[in-house]
Amino acid sequence: MLLLLLLMTVLGILGGSTNVTPADFRDLFSGQEITAAGRIILYVRLPRVAGAIIAGMALSVAGAVIQTILNNPLAAPNIIGVNSGAGFAVVLCGILLPKSYVALPAAAFAGAFLTVLIVYYLGKKTGSSKITILLAGVAINSLLSGATDAINTFNEDSLISANVFKVGGLNGVNAKVLGYASVLVVAAVLVVLLFHNELEVLSLGEETAQTLGLPVSFYRFLFLMLAAVLSGAAVSFAGLLGFVGLIVPHIARYLVGEESKYFILSSAVLGALFLLLCDYIARTCFAPFELPVGIILSFVGAPFFLWLLFHRKRRNRNA
Repeated sequence: MLLLLLLMTVLGILGGSTNVTPADFRDLFSGQEITAAGRIILYVRLPRVAGAIIAGMALSVAGAVIQTILNNPLAAPNIIGVNSGAGFAVVLCGILLPKSYVALPAAAFAGAFLTVLIVYYLGKKTGSSKITILLAGVAINSLLSGATDAINTFNEDSLISANVFKVGGLNGVNAKVLGYASVLVVAAVLVVLLFHNELEVLSLGEETAQTLGLPVSFYRFLFLMLAAVLSGAAVSFAGLLGFVGLIVPHIARYLVGEESKYFILSSAVLGALFLLLCDYIARTCFAPFELPVGIILSFVGAPFFLWLLFHRKRRNRNA
């Protein structure tokens, strides 16, 4: 996985509507004046590739944690409204504090975290079944998406980037926002790995975890907060990217199994690899035109979600 990620990183730097060569990359360290190709690498390709790695890692680990905490393989940050909550907060923050790079990740985290808490609370109050939590998340997702559209409609200054933000994309990733978000993502992933044993116990179910002496409420709150940090950090610079947190954990689970430590690590690496690949396709397949990577994710993710839904229904019927 790491070798594939390294290869995809190189392809992501060199490939695009304007091709550059390894020699152009070496010229950056020659001490000579930076060429046009060097500027493309330094100011466009490197931030974009770094953004894809960070966002892919964040969303996939967030999806893995949410699926484990809610004990629902159909849950994902974009499906249960976590991304929409972060996006609503980012749009609102962009209007109120347009020049604050620190405030964007903080606002995204707050929006994502509040959304997670609301979805979980609604699920608990109405029975806490897997499908109830999922439907509650879908309803919150729709509500927050409508609120975001309303803000963009009434605030003309935000209309320029509103569509790109809603679809999700990595074009024009800002190095300052990416820097703050990267710190949050790396820290949150490390904390998840630090408490992988507790996550493993939570995956056994609430009653079993309590029997084993785990303070379920505390660790569920901790992991929900970490998932919100990861989702919010990704949304703050990449927009409302969908389906990464749904698809990647299933692939990771198929490859390495359910053990939390390897499951989280492989989700992080595969998430970065998956988003890099989708972004490379978005930049190269229609060159010189470029699609937002969120469109590619929708074409891949929607059929996967439908397959997963009907596959599980057929398996439950056979059981």
